[in-house]
Amino acid sequence: MTEKQKLLLIDGNSITFRGFYALFMQTERFVNHDGLHTSAVFSFKRMLDKILDDVNPDKILVAFDAGKKTFRTEKYSDYKAGRKKTPEELSEQFPYVKKLLDCYGIKHYELKNYEADDIIGTMSKEAEKHGYETTIVTGDRDLTQLVTNQTTVALTVKGVTEIEYYTPNHLSEKLGISPSQITDLKGLAGDTSDNYPGVSKVGEKTALKLLNQYGTIENLYEHIDEFKKSKMKEHLIEDKEIALTCKNLATIRRDAPLEIGLADIDFAGKDIEKLREFYQSMDFHKFLSELNDKKSEEVSNEEELPSIVELTFENIDGQRLNADNASFYLELADENYHTSPFWGFALLTDGQCYVSKDVSLLKREPLREFLENKNKTLDVFDGKKTYVSLKRLGIEAESIDFDLLLVSYLLNNTDNSNDLGQLCQKQGYFGVKSDDEVYGKGAKKEICADETFFEHLRSKVFAIAFLKQKLMQKLKDNSQDHLYFEIERPLSIVLAKMEIAGIKADKETLETMGSRFKEKISDLESLIYQEAGETFNINSPKQLGMILFDKLGLPGAKKTKTGYSTAVGVLEKLRGNDIVDNVLLYRQFAKLKSTYIDGLIKVMDQDEKVHTRYTQTLTTTGRLSSVEPNLQNIPVRLEEGRKIRQAFIPSHQGWEIFSSDYSQIELRVLAHISKDENMQKAFKDDFDIHANTAMKIFGLSSPDEVTPNMRRQAKAVNFGIVYGISDFGLAQSIGCRRDQAKTFMETYFESFPGVKRYMTEIVELARNQGYVETLFKRRRYLEGIRSKNFNQRSFAERTAMNTPIQGSAADIIKVAMIKMQETLEKEELKARMLLQVHDELIFEAPEEEIPVLEKLVPSVMDSAVKLDVPLKVESGHGKTWFDTK
Repeated sequence: MTEKQKLLLIDGNSITFRGFYALFMQTERFVNHDGLHTSAVFSFKRMLDKILDDVNPDKILVAFDAGKKTFRTEKYSDYKAGRKKTPEELSEQFPYVKKLLDCYGIKHYELKNYEADDIIGTMSKEAEKHGYETTIVTGDRDLTQLVTNQTTVALTVKGVTEIEYYTPNHLSEKLGISPSQITDLKGLAGDTSDNYPGVSKVGEKTALKLLNQYGTIENLYEHIDEFKKSKMKEHLIEDKEIALTCKNLATIRRDAPLEIGLADIDFAGKDIEKLREFYQSMDFHKFLSELNDKKSEEVSNEEELPSIVELTFENIDGQRLNADNASFYLELADENYHTSPFWGFALLTDGQCYVSKDVSLLKREPLREFLENKNKTLDVFDGKKTYVSLKRLGIEAESIDFDLLLVSYLLNNTDNSNDLGQLCQKQGYFGVKSDDEVYGKGAKKEICADETFFEHLRSKVFAIAFLKQKLMQKLKDNSQDHLYFEIERPLSIVLAKMEIAGIKADKETLETMGSRFKEKISDLESLIYQEAGETFNINSPKQLGMILFDKLGLPGAKKTKTGYSTAVGVLEKLRGNDIVDNVLLYRQFAKLKSTYIDGLIKVMDQDEKVHTRYTQTLTTTGRLSSVEPNLQNIPVRLEEGRKIRQAFIPSHQGWEIFSSDYSQIELRVLAHISKDENMQKAFKDDFDIHANTAMKIFGLSSPDEVTPNMRRQAKAVNFGIVYGISDFGLAQSIGCRRDQAKTFMETYFESFPGVKRYMTEIVELARNQGYVETLFKRRRYLEGIRSKNFNQRSFAERTAMNTPIQGSAADIIKVAMIKMQETLEKEELKARMLLQVHDELIFEAPEEEIPVLEKLVPSVMDSAVKLDVPLKVESGHGKTWFDTK
């Protein structure tokens, strides 16, 4: 007997809505690198996998609503009225749900004037005629009216993966009615979601009782005269037309004029390459790792991998490393490579893979000679991490050629995972497991058995070697090879040396500050308790909200599921109230103490030095990030926060801290890129750019007329334009009316027409090519630039405007750092570069070298790159970092 063919019909709108609200409380966690919300797409994909596995269909169709207006709204204008507007976070995802279906090889369809239900009803009827077994997936119980012996309705009852299957028997057991009576039930009891009123005072329980007795609405009304006099009888008589109308509206049409049929909806199967690209664009890393496609560039059998030789103290001398190049990987127990225990290493060269857990072997010949030999090259995963780690073993490895992490990041700045396995999967190579799979996560992470461990290391070094040619060719094709060879790769070594040097922090100074902050926090606690009239946990948003909004009755309360919101944005609007002002101060001092006092003391080494880690691959603009501790984020606006810099001192007596930073570098880059003559003239004449802008937007004739507040507002306009700010955003920023902000912006663009032209042209360029570049060809891809969704497209357009500016500024200071390190070494100065904080470089140097640095550093930084306007560097020095300003 021939097995029946299977048809799967999915209610696209219903499942997408279900998926979104299943993860509603996590909406902001599901956002990709372009700012697109992805929770509904994520949930839909999970449902799809489950149902495909359960049903194993031959044909599939996903039906969507074509719009709000249908034949039902023509019949009944209040149909679905009162429904809340679809959240923008959800509506922007529908195109991507459909894109997911395209990648899966699944047909999707919508029909003007009809709903998804009608498409499903019509298609299931055709399927029954041809003997198909049909499964309908939906979150809407209305579709259970389509249940037959051949058609099952899979109703999502929790989220999108917990499903209840409705057959005629199950429906009868559940509700005591047949599928055909579902519409009668709707007619009598109504449906709040679709805004069917039904009969007044008749709920589902009463409606089911009536249907069990009379079968249909029509039969009920034929026997209405038999009813005893009652309120229910009055309501039934009064609402007869409403009941019949609701039944008609609830009836799914099975004769919709579809332009497709069963022959058009064969399940084509997944397009793995398209799906991989889609998952990458969505930042679905877990789904990427599951795409272990046999047609990929995966190592298909054991013979293709190099054999493993476990190195020991006894056999190392017998090894001969004659090749000019090797892939090398050093495995550490945790991310902080300055302090992490070593777990082992792998070296792949000349078709042989050497592995060991004993890293002391690296200090022995011929391994040490190989690693330090400048005539040989090393290919690694993370060059800076490798350099610093080997330096801890006393090994200088400055001949790194290929850095897989840096190259992947340059090709696409979302490919920046610190896990080699995950990053390889993004590159379409599935021969390496993620570390979480091999070692476990968090507290459960541990080194595994030797055989598994050595196999994992072998797969890593092989992947580095395997991907090198492919990725380097891509760099060359993108004209980005110079960005790697001249900036990112040499910078990684410069940063490594800065990290190793560290910066000294005076522990006694920090402890004194900590004591002062502790007293201040205690004083603020007392004031807050006094103003509240009781003691409570100030750090508890729930308790604080009850005090502020319930007990004290302050305005602007925003309810959440856990209580009132006491976020900074909410409290800032209540400034001027003593308890609110004190709570904000309390939070500032508490953070200063925990993050910047206790936090710094915690990470000091025995010499009271702090060794931050600079991340080259975190931001989409190319800016460096500082972690554990973040020394780029020490507060500067709050005076008490700025004073934390007093703790940072030179590491030697008779030395000073020296600082140089670029003045208004992003605006200078904007002047260069936009070629705006008025802005360029202001910089060439060394005019105060913010005062210059203030004169233009306020219509002043002299700089003397510019007040401090005017300059502040002009500064906000200058930098707001760089970030693509709206008139609403500018009004919020400078505290003015929206129409005033709009006027400021219009006047600005009239005064700087080149800037307006640049913004228009760069958005158009991004729309045409899908990405923008910095002056040094650093790319940022903008998937949302062609989106029909306004919010997503606007975000991409703002990104297109500011990325070339921010990214070029980041590249310029990187070039300056490389040249600065070269100059310090060439001039044989004792001075050392210690930190990079945005546009600022911090050094320590003997007092006698300070006059040299005052001329040398600005000279090098000024000449880092040639722009149409001069770069300007401001310097300072003193006994502490605080004293340099």
